[in-house]
Amino acid sequence: MSDYPRMATLKTAEHFRARLETLRLDLPFDEELQTAPGSPLARPIEVQGKRIGNRFAVQPMEGWDGEPNGMPSELTKRRWRNFGASGAKLVWGGEAVAVRFDGRANPNQLILTEATKGGIAELREELIRAHKECHGSTDDLLIGLQLTHSGRFCRPNSWDKLEPRIAYHHPILDRKFGIAPDDDAPVMTDAEVDDLIEDFVRAAVRAKEIGFDFVDIKHCHGYLLHEFLGARTRKGRYGGSFENRTRILREIVNGIRRDAKGLMIGVRLSAFDLVPFKPDASRAEDGSLGPGVPEDYADYLPYPYQFGVDPTDPTRYNLDEPKRFLDLLLELDIPLVNLSAGSPYYNPHIQRPALFPPSDGYQPPEDPLVGAVRQIQVTRELKAHRPELVVVGTGYTYLQEWLPNVAQAVVREGWTDMVGLGRMMLSYPTLPADVLTGKPMQRRRICRTFSDCTTAPRNGMVSGCYPLDPFYKEREERAKLQELKA
Repeated sequence: MSDYPRMATLKTAEHFRARLETLRLDLPFDEELQTAPGSPLARPIEVQGKRIGNRFAVQPMEGWDGEPNGMPSELTKRRWRNFGASGAKLVWGGEAVAVRFDGRANPNQLILTEATKGGIAELREELIRAHKECHGSTDDLLIGLQLTHSGRFCRPNSWDKLEPRIAYHHPILDRKFGIAPDDDAPVMTDAEVDDLIEDFVRAAVRAKEIGFDFVDIKHCHGYLLHEFLGARTRKGRYGGSFENRTRILREIVNGIRRDAKGLMIGVRLSAFDLVPFKPDASRAEDGSLGPGVPEDYADYLPYPYQFGVDPTDPTRYNLDEPKRFLDLLLELDIPLVNLSAGSPYYNPHIQRPALFPPSDGYQPPEDPLVGAVRQIQVTRELKAHRPELVVVGTGYTYLQEWLPNVAQAVVREGWTDMVGLGRMMLSYPTLPADVLTGKPMQRRRICRTFSDCTTAPRNGMVSGCYPLDPFYKEREERAKLQELKA
């Protein structure tokens, strides 16, 4: 394991501030937490005439726990009940749901078809029931569904077999994930993209029919629509220019406005990316993963791949095109944007900062606190660029005990409108309610970024918090995980 201090050792505000100062990180921090209704985190916010009752958002998950036919399982329903009980008033997707079978990231991912529509409607109803039981009114609860195609990372039939569909050949990612550079079979043709657009539109229509307030057209984490944003080397209508690389979004939006009038639209966006990383085997100790280092990119400069990357130095980000993308969202009357970064498949330290890597990752090449603050700072810059948009920020779970103090401060300062919680929802789903009502943080439930919720699905098991959630502690997968980690 790395030598970076665990967040749990920063036991006082002075310790936390000192660590920020040592790392030269600029991050607002409120030592005194306020409770509802006076807290900045308790302030409602309105979007297109709909009221969101507070500033906490549930981030979308991939639980690997649906049925093979794309229906929710009892495990899926349990997670959604927890989302409802959390107290968060924005549920951003709740789930990454494939718009068709070949777009699944795993063979247990949900799919939104006519056959599964009733099961996914039940998920929403379970969430609403749980929210009403725990928190009363649901009038200020906004619930969306994330629609996706997993592209390069599709595994629709078996957890250990990639069946990629890609936007373009990326020499580093092709090599990393076993795609031959001269094999054009995985590259989607323009005609196939046209068909995919209609699949997104049909799924959005179904989401509206079963009561969702909005759909998220997913553009993040290396999945297909995010990859298209970086398709500068692709020929045809969907590659090359910025206009062509964003054509899919515009066409999907046009179709939704045509066939699902009144349905709100949001976009979860990887606002920046970096070159793929790999473990440095020369620095691995005792058989453990080495620290992350960039893949060799010297032969590909100026770097034409990915989105939000500095072409002169792809270990750095560039926000020029992400700002253009936010301008486009405003032009398309898309009011909601959820900002993330990178990909869990090829540079997880910028996407999901953690002290303990997943089984297919690498040791952190920087203090994960740097990664968390990087996302918060980028969100600040993009929010300042387009203050008209309702912005959800990401990367807060790594802050652990100090998450509420930073969350309150960044919302108060206007760095973001809302604070999104992902992994923390698995270990400590009622954190938003506890913070807003002034209850002490339940330290034994705080996510410590052990990455078991990622290592499990990477090895064909359902995702869950095996170290901290008593429910998952009792499942047989926990013993398998311990063997894997050993």
